[in-house]
Amino acid sequence: MAKRKFSQLDLIKEYFTQNPKRDIEHPEVVDWVVKEWKERTGEVFRDPDRAIRSLAQKGFLQKIKKGVYRYDPDFVVHRELEDFTPEQKEIIMKRDGYKCVICGKGREDGVELQVDHIKPKDFGGKATIENGQTLCAQHNFRKKNYGQTETGKKMFIRLYELAQKSKDKELISFCEEVLGVYVKHGINSHIKWSKKTGLSMPIEKIKKTPLRDENGKLQFPDVDK
Repeated sequence: MAKRKFSQLDLIKEYFTQNPKRDIEHPEVVDWVVKEWKERTGEVFRDPDRAIRSLAQKGFLQKIKKGVYRYDPDFVVHRELEDFTPEQKEIIMKRDGYKCVICGKGREDGVELQVDHIKPKDFGGKATIENGQTLCAQHNFRKKNYGQTETGKKMFIRLYELAQKSKDKELISFCEEVLGVYVKHGINSHIKWSKKTGLSMPIEKIKKTPLRDENGKLQFPDVDK
């Protein structure tokens, strides 16, 4: 029998399209594609993990959580379509005062500003105003590479706040678990956080720190209540 002309990515797509709108754990996919690839081609399917991740990065799959992916025909988009438009970037930067939301530096300080997805595209984050934030190039790089525990903690707090607004229970639980590790081990304890208060920085500074309401309007929280 002649071998079918199809790629390994095509085979993974075949499995997910046959199982739409279902959260599928990694081992289930890998077991099927490895077995099927061997039967159809007589070859070994090498590194299916990377192939699955690449489909998520391209927007074909949603990464629900670590090791769990979902194919939703209504969600499938090209990754570039989830990038912010120039108009959106301008609105987000203006809202943030043309400053990095972490360090407070702006262009007048000689830093490059970038618009970042709070909820990453790999986790289904949309190119919406609410899901955007202004970061300097340095902190955007740190976030993407998890190079700084302090940056990581602040990013998880912001993601936690966004998850609360969208009532994403699974993401809320995930963030609470991660932030709980910081608290348990006293990592970056100067950045205050708890399930009850949700504070993302020292109390003595929070009154000076603008937060946004549901409409994106800046407001100042009252921590004395």
